[in-house]
Amino acid sequence: MLVVGTPTMDHWVTITNHQLCPISTSMSGKFFRLYNGGIGESHSALRFGVKAFASRKSVKKLKRDGKLGLVEEINAADKSAAEDGYVKDGNSVSSVDNLASQELTNIPSRSSVLQACAVTCGFIAALGVIIRQVSHVASVEGLPIIDCSTEVSFDFEIWHLELIIGLVILISSCRYLLLKIWPDFAESSEAANQQVLTSLEPLDYLVVAVFPGFSEELLFRGALVPLFGTDWKSVLVVASIFGVLHLGNGRKYSFAVWATFVGFIYGYATIVSNSIVVPMVSHALNNLVGGILWRYTSKSLK
Repeated sequence: MLVVGTPTMDHWVTITNHQLCPISTSMSGKFFRLYNGGIGESHSALRFGVKAFASRKSVKKLKRDGKLGLVEEINAADKSAAEDGYVKDGNSVSSVDNLASQELTNIPSRSSVLQACAVTCGFIAALGVIIRQVSHVASVEGLPIIDCSTEVSFDFEIWHLELIIGLVILISSCRYLLLKIWPDFAESSEAANQQVLTSLEPLDYLVVAVFPGFSEELLFRGALVPLFGTDWKSVLVVASIFGVLHLGNGRKYSFAVWATFVGFIYGYATIVSNSIVVPMVSHALNNLVGGILWRYTSKSLK
């Protein structure tokens, strides 16, 4: 049985008598190299002794023929090859240790994820509020600028609930299908989820689902879409910006294409409902569903 703690803790190996012996990865690598090195040195010494014994009677003959220097060069080459093999073995074990350590340290801590989520979402939401407020003031002053706050409001009606449910079912189904048939998208999604969700507790999923869902929709569908014009062209432009901004951190162009598609759906729902509440709630619920499904199906947590 192997029990692994935090990335900075040593691995604990259970011995057959149920005693625990702490052996770090680097220590096990050193032991492996020392063991192999000892065998290599013993073997080299034995081979050297046999060669010396076998050639003891022919030293004088080799000296006469001028071939003693050639024999010494061959022996030196054998010894150098043995040392090179020892160094290569040591470097390979060390590289394995470094790779395992790097994979563990690439996962940010829970506090880092939550802090980054709060700061980033706060900035995005503040930007959306500023754009909506500035457009409102400019419109009141008679400037030719669309009032974002009146074009897309925070009103909510009963039929909006049906629209939200339909959006969650549509987007969750499309994502599930793409994960099965599009390997590149599945790889990008897995990389992003591992980086964000691995260190989180179950209740933290509400934070990383609701905060981005509300703040992103407030900026993109609540401010930029009405600012550019409430039509499908504006929706497509804003969705493309939304998709490009989802590149990076292991997410490839396939993920950007997916984010563009989702952004277009949310934008269309915004125009139909004239309410920012619909895309906000839909986005948050889709984030939550995706996070929960990943947590209970991902092999990286098992």
